[in-house]
Amino acid sequence: MEFSIEIFAEQFARTFSYWWVILPSILLGLIVGAIPGFSAANTIIILLPLTLAMDPETGLVFMVALYASSRLGAGIPAILVNIPGTAGAAATPLDGYPMTQQGRGQQALTISFTSSVLGGLLTTIIALLAMPWLSQVAYYLHSVEMIVIMIFGISLIASIAARDTLKGLIAGFLGLMIGYIGADVIYETPRGTMGFLELYDGVPLIPALVGLFAISEAFSVIEGDSILTKLGREAMQTGGWGATIEGLRETLSRWWHVVWTAMIGLVIGVVPGAGAAIAAFVAYQQSRAFSKTPEKYGTGHIEGLIAPESANNGVTSGTLIPLLVIGVPGGATAAIMAVVLQYHGVTVGPELFATRPELGYGPFTTMAVTYILMIFTILPLARYMSRVTVVRTVFMAPIIISFTLVGAFVPREYVFDMYLALVFGVIGYVARKTGYHVAAILIGVILGPLLEQYFLRAMRISQGDVLVVFSSTIGNILWVALVVSLCVPAFTAWRRRAAQERTPAAQ
Repeated sequence: MEFSIEIFAEQFARTFSYWWVILPSILLGLIVGAIPGFSAANTIIILLPLTLAMDPETGLVFMVALYASSRLGAGIPAILVNIPGTAGAAATPLDGYPMTQQGRGQQALTISFTSSVLGGLLTTIIALLAMPWLSQVAYYLHSVEMIVIMIFGISLIASIAARDTLKGLIAGFLGLMIGYIGADVIYETPRGTMGFLELYDGVPLIPALVGLFAISEAFSVIEGDSILTKLGREAMQTGGWGATIEGLRETLSRWWHVVWTAMIGLVIGVVPGAGAAIAAFVAYQQSRAFSKTPEKYGTGHIEGLIAPESANNGVTSGTLIPLLVIGVPGGATAAIMAVVLQYHGVTVGPELFATRPELGYGPFTTMAVTYILMIFTILPLARYMSRVTVVRTVFMAPIIISFTLVGAFVPREYVFDMYLALVFGVIGYVARKTGYHVAAILIGVILGPLLEQYFLRAMRISQGDVLVVFSSTIGNILWVALVVSLCVPAFTAWRRRAAQERTPAAQ
């Protein structure tokens, strides 16, 4: 799997010739990503007959471009109306939506687009160059290491709880309890299903996601005339291209933040089954932990928006590496790509890069070209997309609820999931009114079952020895990093308080 600059240049030139496939795929992907409940995976499944009718190279170009653009598109409703399009965008509203409420929606969209494109483009190029080494990551990250990575994301609950410890922890544990509903992973014994067969596979993620964020937000905003604050409405009335330029400048000035959070996404993406949600939460937690101003997170902080958006787009190239190098799909979309390749008689693995480099390297160059083209196609639209926020809530709230109920129905096609979304909407509304953070609940729902899965797998391998979680060198390094990341904010806050106490004394 040797790589040379000649192959690199030739493959890029070859990929640009497919612009007629990439541009429509970008448009479709943005629409799909922006509709809650839809994803690149189920869209590709719907269009599978069309994909199978194409030659394998054209089919891969179509699927990869759709995959990359849908990941970016999922952040649009998350920022504008507090509705994450997918689980990978669940951390985006934490700072994106407060910016919108302040009348900075155009700037927030620009920051999201820029950090997504830069993060995705950077990790794609790194994946292309470092593929032989990155493909080995999955061999070193086993159950023990993944347990620590899960706790990195779940520890974000502790950060949220810092504002109100009791309420934050209650919300987090409620989310964990909801996440454990369903048949357990060892004996398939139902837990907390209340007799509903639809819950035996666990609480479906999309109804929980849209209910906690979208429907509860719709219930909340209908009480007012606009989702914008008074200052936010004034800012929207005087908006121009300056906000787009400012958002672009703010992101580029934080280029290092984009780089290291995108790398978190790339590494987590290489691990099959990890996913963008884990990467986004871990990146957000790490960004906040090592920030000089952690108190600004959750209030419309730019770095709090950059971190999850660059990380979840960094995942996209990572998920393709195990598929193409070792034949193990890194996610649902990669699994569908494997089906298409098998249909055409293409065998994935190291020999693919020697025998058919256009299929081995092609998906990565396609992803890079897609991100490059998205710079020119999506960035100018930020100004016009942000105008959605000026629509009166009496019209917006019913539209939000309608779209989200359809989105809750789509993944499994159960009417039960629509009712479940409404139940989560009520839970989220009550949580908002009583001062509990819905993000803490969602973190538990998403990451709790994954933590249980990896923990029980480690227990079975070690025959019940709990100390197995400290048996790995890499795992122990991650444990130390976790402790450091949790202690740094407390230490920084202590130093800040000490400095403030010394300042009046000196005066």
